[in-house]
Amino acid sequence: MIRLVLVVLLLGAALAGSLLLFKKLPQEVGQDQPVMEDASGQIRSYIPDARGQVVHHTYYSLSYIEKHEQAEWVAYLLSRDQLRLPNVARTNYFNPDPRISTGSAVHGDYIHSGYTRGHLAPAGDMAFDKVAMEESFYMSNMSPQLRAFNNGVWRELEESVRDWAFSAGALYVVSGPVFHSSNPRQIGKNKVSVPDAFYKVVLIYDGKNSKAAGFIIPHALSEKPLSDYLVTVDEVERQTGIDFFYMLLDDQMEEKIESETDPGSWKFSDKRYQLRVSRWNKE
Repeated sequence: MIRLVLVVLLLGAALAGSLLLFKKLPQEVGQDQPVMEDASGQIRSYIPDARGQVVHHTYYSLSYIEKHEQAEWVAYLLSRDQLRLPNVARTNYFNPDPRISTGSAVHGDYIHSGYTRGHLAPAGDMAFDKVAMEESFYMSNMSPQLRAFNNGVWRELEESVRDWAFSAGALYVVSGPVFHSSNPRQIGKNKVSVPDAFYKVVLIYDGKNSKAAGFIIPHALSEKPLSDYLVTVDEVERQTGIDFFYMLLDDQMEEKIESETDPGSWKFSDKRYQLRVSRWNKE
């Protein structure tokens, strides 16, 4: 009888331990937030709501919209530790995403279209790891972008995000297209939709010091300062219909953080802006 009781107690303790292990979240996510694990075991409670097929790659997630043959959002965590690692060699092979059940866009859709294959999760953010770099070149991570936009204001925003991630230690990033027209221009055999604008949302999750910012940038060459495109997360939600960070933040914090943004708390490089206007826009 005593042995039976001991066995039961040991099994109960083991089960409780396994449940605690399963429910334990990374420090940057927070202990009281919903658990979400992808196939690789990573918890991604920072991803937005989705109207498309959600796919988890090793270091980023996306929601793929078949109608537009591109992601409505890509989301990932970018950390200082990742940025400190040596950059791997850049991949230049644009491959279809094997995880998109309906089939993703393909490299040929963009050839002679007048648009570049614009990364939503930048290769520069994924340069810390060979797999991360390769997966950032899946066509599900691409959206048609004018070269002057891709090489110009979008590049400046990407580099600014890396600055903010390094300074803060880590931040969450969500990027995607904005469609104002119900009948956008399309390119390629797969009829990839051309966005009217692009958005990026960033969140530094640090308890009471948490803050967020949104950017909506028209899909065109820009000579305006990046700060001119700064908006609240609420405004990005209004224009895209996407609910950001609803699993990561409690309702009170979400309402506060997403309804305001302080331009003075986000550092913009005037030197980088001048470089964009004088050189990048013309490349």
